[in-house]
Amino acid sequence: MAKKPLSKAKQSELDAKAAIKAEKLRKKNSDDPRDWGTLRQIRQAYRITKENDPKLDLMLAGAFLVPFVIVLVIGFLLGRPIMLGISGLLLGLIAALLLLTQRTKRATYTRFRGQAGSAEVALGMLSKKWVSSPAINANRHMDVVHRTVGPGGIVLVGEGDPNRARQLLESEARKHRTVVHDAPVVTVMMGDKDGQVPLDQLAKHIKKLPKQLDTAGIGEIRQRLRALDAVRPKLPLPKGPMPTSPRAAKGSRRALRGG
Repeated sequence: MAKKPLSKAKQSELDAKAAIKAEKLRKKNSDDPRDWGTLRQIRQAYRITKENDPKLDLMLAGAFLVPFVIVLVIGFLLGRPIMLGISGLLLGLIAALLLLTQRTKRATYTRFRGQAGSAEVALGMLSKKWVSSPAINANRHMDVVHRTVGPGGIVLVGEGDPNRARQLLESEARKHRTVVHDAPVVTVMMGDKDGQVPLDQLAKHIKKLPKQLDTAGIGEIRQRLRALDAVRPKLPLPKGPMPTSPRAAKGSRRALRGG
């Protein structure tokens, strides 16, 4: 006996459930932190930080215990140990998480300092108000220009050899000013020399820029920049900071040259 065909409403319901199930499976197997739950993000942050910060466990324990014990002692003195003990527990967890966030950022900067493309790490620390496009231009020497668009306008970040990268940076600035006339185009050279912004200070430097654009303005600027990016040749660069070992760097440079 043939099965009765499902109604459109029933079929749509089944399709929706299947799509939700597939999305959950995708997020479960995803390597993108944006798809992870809070606990998985915390575990990953702890694992990465622990590799570069041997004292992490001791510091986290201290960050948790100090506020917890202080509030608990106050609770006993006031005759309310349970209520204030719970408050101390929550306060200790918050303090430990804040410390973990701080140490994770520091460990991340330490891990990628000196690697080509490392500015992308700092741009990833910006809030969602900023939309970044890593490695919009580069040369065969692995000097790179990144871009981020946000409340402070268009920010172009150069990294690599100061002379070569600055030339690349100014070239990109001219192109952007040609396309966008009503928003500031700010250039920043990342590095540890005079007149440069260190990797671990880059995100803070960008956040401090005077507010020039609102959400609508940012969207409009991004739309106009799509025309500039559309005529830009695709760069065969790996995503994220590039390896610095001689063999890996040689392979990356070969890929940049196209063979």
